[in-house]
Amino acid sequence: MLQLDDLDRAILKLLKEDARLTISEISEKLNKPESTIHFRIRKLQERGVIERYTIIIGEDLRPKHVAFLILRVEKPIIEDFLERYLEYITKTLSMLPNVLMVAKSEEDKIIALVGEETQEKLDKFIEDNIRSIPTLKEVLVFPIITFKKGEEIIGFLAGI
Repeated sequence: MLQLDDLDRAILKLLKEDARLTISEISEKLNKPESTIHFRIRKLQERGVIERYTIIIGEDLRPKHVAFLILRVEKPIIEDFLERYLEYITKTLSMLPNVLMVAKSEEDKIIALVGEETQEKLDKFIEDNIRSIPTLKEVLVFPIITFKKGEEIIGFLAGI
């Protein structure tokens, strides 16, 4: 595990809040020389702590209704096909615009985060595109009512 000191964490916190900050602005906020900030950022990038700079989509373009889904796949007669079928389903889900995140969990489960503009559209999307996948044994839908932490993940994952 990489060790970060207080200055590294302070730089990362500022960049997380606004990746557009210049080295001189970070230097000013942290009361450190620009050369030190420049060196630390370069080292953070070289060590893979900072992989890339990106944007978070604003509120207007984010889906207003989101839900976590747990999909349980029917185990095929030939167990060796399960992994390939799970891979097929995750790839298929990944291509759908309303699927914000998809991951494999446990042996026969897939987790997805889906979003849409209205609850009605979200329900229809789930019904037409998720529940219709052949050999799904179960689809559990957990609508997200409010976030206590991490709401910006929707803006990070939202497609445009």
